[in-house]
Amino acid sequence: MSIEKTNAEKLKEKLFAKKDKGIKNLSEEEIIKADEFCGKYAEFLNLAKTEREAVEISLKTAKENGFEEYDRNKKYNAGDRIYCVNRNKNILLAVFGKQPLEKGVRFSIAHIDSPRLDLKPNPLYESSELAMLKTHYYGGIKKYQWTAIPLALHGVVAFKDGSSVTVRVGDDDSEPCFCVTDLLPHLAKEQVSKTLSKAIDGEDLNVLIGSRPFDNTKEAENVKLNILNILFEKYGITESDFLSAELAMVPAFRVRDIGFDRSMIGAYGHDDKVCAYPALMAAINTKSPEYTAITILTDKEETGSDGNTGMKSAFMEHFINEIAEAQGVKGYTVLDNSKCLSADVNAAFDPTYAGAYESNNSSYINKGVVITKYTGSGGKYGTSDASAEYMAEIRSMLDKNGILWQSGELGKVDGGGGGTIAKYVANLNVDVVDLGVPVLSMHAPLEVVSKIDVYMAYKAFCAFFE
Repeated sequence: MSIEKTNAEKLKEKLFAKKDKGIKNLSEEEIIKADEFCGKYAEFLNLAKTEREAVEISLKTAKENGFEEYDRNKKYNAGDRIYCVNRNKNILLAVFGKQPLEKGVRFSIAHIDSPRLDLKPNPLYESSELAMLKTHYYGGIKKYQWTAIPLALHGVVAFKDGSSVTVRVGDDDSEPCFCVTDLLPHLAKEQVSKTLSKAIDGEDLNVLIGSRPFDNTKEAENVKLNILNILFEKYGITESDFLSAELAMVPAFRVRDIGFDRSMIGAYGHDDKVCAYPALMAAINTKSPEYTAITILTDKEETGSDGNTGMKSAFMEHFINEIAEAQGVKGYTVLDNSKCLSADVNAAFDPTYAGAYESNNSSYINKGVVITKYTGSGGKYGTSDASAEYMAEIRSMLDKNGILWQSGELGKVDGGGGGTIAKYVANLNVDVVDLGVPVLSMHAPLEVVSKIDVYMAYKAFCAFFE
């Protein structure tokens, strides 16, 4: 016997926001697809711990899927697929659409840099017969999280003759790794009485790399000499070559499933490769878009997007101007009519630290991709704030394509804040909103995401392009 709904219940169904059940709305087939997609994402993460590595792997993937290097003297037609690489730290992929460029393009833009410990220009020293490296932390970190964990050394050293060598050591179990030491609890009375931000000084993030002398003589800095000799024999590096190197210490962890149910992924660098990889694969799988689809993987977001490989550079704008000119259109006309998904993460609600969040406006694990209308901090400073019209357009797109999604802010008002590249795109007069994956333990050496949310990000970028 059916029970007729009351008028109040009917009205609630009509007027109240729908309570999305997240993963409960998905079929078993969809969950399997998500797991398979994330298996390949894990492979990408293990290989792409720095922005240079992410560009290298993305370029290889693009070439294998029919993308050709951009030629400014060539005329491109619908369906053509090209790539541009900027200083080995940015990559742009474009699939030309059916509509002329004056109708605008569709951008998805993610960053591929992550917090880490960069080596200083003169990093190597010996103290108390231990060889150490001085570092300068990159991006926003909790410094205490980087002590007493295994670290790997990644990067490139450029030589005066124009050649260079890639360095990558510490990830494999058969390789040595490195670490920042910490003070034992028995002697840490003063240290533990400090606030978390003061307990570890930035100048104390020194990496332990060796302890054996070169020989049995009593020469000074014999341990340092031994390390330099090892580096010279393996890489051809002398001490002065550190001046023209980009070397970083990153967590040596490999990607792992989290939970008995294997529903989550624990890894270094989810922010923001968890959006970069889905955006990359959406570009790879876009064949015949209505509008030209452009994916950009950019650098320097964690330090303000400055520099010639950051989003504040003219790299994207110059490309748009060139392809527009080839079609007899002004670059600003293309940008004026363009739309963008700033592919960046948000902080997932963490019940252990519930006081930092406002539950009605937080994103949650397993609830799908998250739209972040604005970021910034106190009083919305440092944000672009997507328009009501554009928010409505993206909501409609997600619903029409059966994509799990949610909205979220970055914590409580006056609780802190953060920013993304969205504002720099908006400054070019492009409609833009942040869309990405909710992350637990963001900016920690080990971050956690849901496999379902990663897959929904991929589906969202595909829908946006098609």
